Amino acid sequence: MKKKRVLLGVILGIIVAGGLYVANRFWIAPAATTLSAQTDGAYPMAPNFKLASLTGQTLSLSNFRGKVVILDFWATWCGPCRLEIPEFEDLQRKYGPQGLQVIGISEDDSAAPVRQFYQQFKMNYPVAMATDKVGMLYGGIFGLPTSFVIGRDGRIYAKHIGAMSEGVFEREVRQLLAARPNQMVTNFAPAVPGSENISVETPAEVNSPVPGVDVSKLTPTQLTELKKTLSSEHCACGCGYTVMQCRQVDGGCATSLKMAREAMAKLTQKTPI
Repeated sequence: MKKKRVLLGVILGIIVAGGLYVANRFWIAPAATTLSAQTDGAYPMAPNFKLASLTGQTLSLSNFRGKVVILDFWATWCGPCRLEIPEFEDLQRKYGPQGLQVIGISEDDSAAPVRQFYQQFKMNYPVAMATDKVGMLYGGIFGLPTSFVIGRDGRIYAKHIGAMSEGVFEREVRQLLAARPNQMVTNFAPAVPGSENISVETPAEVNSPVPGVDVSKLTPTQLTELKKTLSSEHCACGCGYTVMQCRQVDGGCATSLKMAREAMAKLTQKTPI
């Protein structure tokens, strides 16, 4: 299911991007997008997670606080992902002693091909299997590879969708390594400038019965009323689902998310928490 969902995201991205050129070159040089939060200087904190690595150790992002982290969502069946891995290995060798840590999060459906790939290519950084919740924490992973560049202060400074040309990650890593631990890099310059904000979610939003909406402070009565409202309104995205159904089926739908959060705001204004 993960593979089908990500492939659908890739296909839709290709169509929106215009196409034919990207489609013809998808396995060689796929269209790449970089999202940056530099517009207001407020880089979001990278959500913490705990996963079991392929070697059986617990992989927790919080353990790497103070380091620069490249968090790479990839899969063995993804051609562009495989092209990037040698560069990540080179960066780990070159900048690991200075404080860089590359982490791979595989979107494969099973661990067997990932473990085989990991051993065959002697990958020199930890790899864990993705979960739906980890992907949701990072705003949803709808195309591969998707990589996040995280500073020593734990903030996400860049999000790259698609395989990057050689040197992109190195230029960003060098900037972030120059900072002190817990120091925000206000003058960070993405190697591939973007204009959209990086979106992340909190555990309360991810674990919510209304995905993407923090309902932890609602009373049981308010939660019931919110669910009733969202189950009676149709999502304006054209999917044919109610807002509640769309949130549960498609966590990446910005329309249903906006509608759900607006309904939540109206509810709390009417009956304050």
